[in-house]
Amino acid sequence: MQHYAGSHAGLSVCVLGGKGDKMQRDYAYSSVRYLENLRDAGELGREAAERTLRRLNPQKVKTASVPVVFDPRIGKRMVSSLCGAISGASIARGTSFLKDKLGEQIFNAAISIIDDPLRIRGLGSKPFDGEGLPTARLELVKDGVLQHWLLDIRSANQLGLKSNARAGRGLSSSPSPGSTNAYIPAGELTPQALMADIASGLYVTDAFGGGANIVTGDFSLGVSGIWIENGELTHPVSEVTIAGELLSMYQQLHAANDLMFDSATCVPTLRIDGMTVAGG
Repeated sequence: MQHYAGSHAGLSVCVLGGKGDKMQRDYAYSSVRYLENLRDAGELGREAAERTLRRLNPQKVKTASVPVVFDPRIGKRMVSSLCGAISGASIARGTSFLKDKLGEQIFNAAISIIDDPLRIRGLGSKPFDGEGLPTARLELVKDGVLQHWLLDIRSANQLGLKSNARAGRGLSSSPSPGSTNAYIPAGELTPQALMADIASGLYVTDAFGGGANIVTGDFSLGVSGIWIENGELTHPVSEVTIAGELLSMYQQLHAANDLMFDSATCVPTLRIDGMTVAGG
């Protein structure tokens, strides 16, 4: 029988601000394998407070098609949606909008997506998967081209392929395929440079409800954030919905250079042009 040991340390801070029925909240967190890598509690408190303060007195915006910039902790939904859509189980059932896209260009050529179960101190790291197969680094997307499905033994057999050791196992469930440490590598521009040419747009800092439909490729998400004017963050906005179609969104996706490995799925600041922002 094979086994391995792991450790985990975490710390989170949530801050409330405002008065009466106009209260706002936000948070900061640190999640690591080793206690020595945990961020300072005071630093997290300041970050949570700053995030809360910039959400006070939000405004509404009119419906428009504009660039949307995603804070890294929200932008990771782009990778999560992809991993759900390329799960071998979904492909074998034919219930993914990407079922016929293996080997095709689905992102622009500047985007790659990597799943690395052997990354040192990674929160999703594992020497072997839930079926005992040795793991290895996979470049799921290379230069915008979809290279792999996420496969366990069952889905690989259904597709006439070989497992790439992506089986996950819960305490009471059978193995199913999924990612380990998935991330989009850092781009070349700073977040500020990434949004410098945006005359009007939205910087998303929080999300609730909705998400990606991996069967149809539709995407709709309730969000709040900060409005961008002439490349600068201006006033907070709330009660808006962003929507698009995932394949089109993938083609329009650009990455900044601020990648941090703070969870199992990580991305830098991301920008997607031409999304619909539906306001009040």
